[in-house]
Amino acid sequence: MASMDVSELKKNAKIDIDGMPYVVVEFQFVKPGKGQGLYKCRIKNMITGAVIDRTWRSGERFEPANVESKKMQYLFSSGDAFTFMDNANYEQVEMPASVVGDDKWYLLDNIEVDVLFYNERPVGVSLPSHVVMEIVDSEPGVKGDTATNVTKLAKVQTGLEVAVPIFIKIGERIKIDTRSGEYIERVNS
Repeated sequence: MASMDVSELKKNAKIDIDGMPYVVVEFQFVKPGKGQGLYKCRIKNMITGAVIDRTWRSGERFEPANVESKKMQYLFSSGDAFTFMDNANYEQVEMPASVVGDDKWYLLDNIEVDVLFYNERPVGVSLPSHVVMEIVDSEPGVKGDTATNVTKLAKVQTGLEVAVPIFIKIGERIKIDTRSGEYIERVNS
């Protein structure tokens, strides 16, 4: 792979630093009164999840990370591992719960996700921006409690608890934002 100039950095760029893959979370170019421009970045380690701040001078170079994304289908979890299947060749990949992290709350059977591979090793999951889930447990709404934006906690089929409006009942389906974990709307089946 050809090396990358620091001026080619942008948000979500994947780079290799000291043999570890990082993704650029925030990016800012700063031009001081004199001297060279500086590139200030917040980068996230794709394996450990650690976020660090780094600054580079104009003209510095580094290697792009050998990261590949494959569309895969979530099959099941067993113990401390999650199993995904490649839709093209039906190969299965097992990923430890430590790598999947809190994304586990949005993994529904047969959901299609992007699995990220670094040097052919799975290092993360990219979820769709929204998922539709069914409410399995919730307190009933209190009659007469009609103030605006009143919410209650409800549990969905994966065990995730979400703040929902008081009119939502057990058995209803809701759309959830996977980036923030927030209720978006009720979905009519």
